[in-house]
Amino acid sequence: MASNETQITERVRASIRNSGMAQREVARHMGLDETKLSKALNGARRFHPEELTTLADVTGVTVNWLLSGSDAAEGPSVPPPAMVLPTRHPENNEHAQKRRAIIEAAWRLFARRGYSAVRVADIAYACGMSTAAIHYYFPSKREIFAETLRYSVKLAFDRQIAELHSIPDPVLRLRRLVELQLPAGERGRAEFSIWLQTWADVAVDDSGRENHAQGYGRWLRTVEDAIRQCQEASGFAPASPADLAMELTSLIDGLGIKVLTGLLTSDQMHHQVESYIDRHIVLSQGSAA
Repeated sequence: MASNETQITERVRASIRNSGMAQREVARHMGLDETKLSKALNGARRFHPEELTTLADVTGVTVNWLLSGSDAAEGPSVPPPAMVLPTRHPENNEHAQKRRAIIEAAWRLFARRGYSAVRVADIAYACGMSTAAIHYYFPSKREIFAETLRYSVKLAFDRQIAELHSIPDPVLRLRRLVELQLPAGERGRAEFSIWLQTWADVAVDDSGRENHAQGYGRWLRTVEDAIRQCQEASGFAPASPADLAMELTSLIDGLGIKVLTGLLTSDQMHHQVESYIDRHIVLSQGSAA
């Protein structure tokens, strides 16, 4: 096994150890056969990108830390500011595990039912705790919701770091970047639902506006950087990367709302986004060659 793979495996071991869970528990939460996890830890197989993403989610680290030993990132995905990643607390593994369980349960409930329809008692029931225990970690439902947005930012960052660094072609990397953010499948729809509810919330209450702006700004800069890399590779820049990124992310936002409200399918949305990339980024570059 290459040295880098050895270091990744050691960090995976450390993340499991620091999670306070046994290896079999981590495998169960990952939905992964324990034998496969053991083989990966013993160097008999590599972790797939989606496995690293899930493992980071379960153990409370970032994929970038698993790959590099740092939460700071260099490459195709702009690292989130610390303020928009899940809050880290100086507490033991048991408390950290309970805090993650609360956020994950709340994230699913908010995404499925909506913020106003979810009570703290519902979150407590979903993660097998008392309401008092929830309030021990989070004084208010509003604070729980703010943390679910940070959790969504982390999920997106983890997916991008796990997959994009291995795609050398900048156009294919851009296509994969936007595909990773589609409201497709249960998790993709849940993540987009949290963002949609956040937009509605900050439209009438500016208390969460800074966190929202920081988190969304990271996504916008990631798309802009990906477009710039496409232009640099082709030697042709038909438009400002910032302008194209604003157009593309606005298209994704609007189409995503249509998917969540049943006006489009995620496949139809994907086709529309791919068509935009073809018309405004790929074909325009090819015509100048």
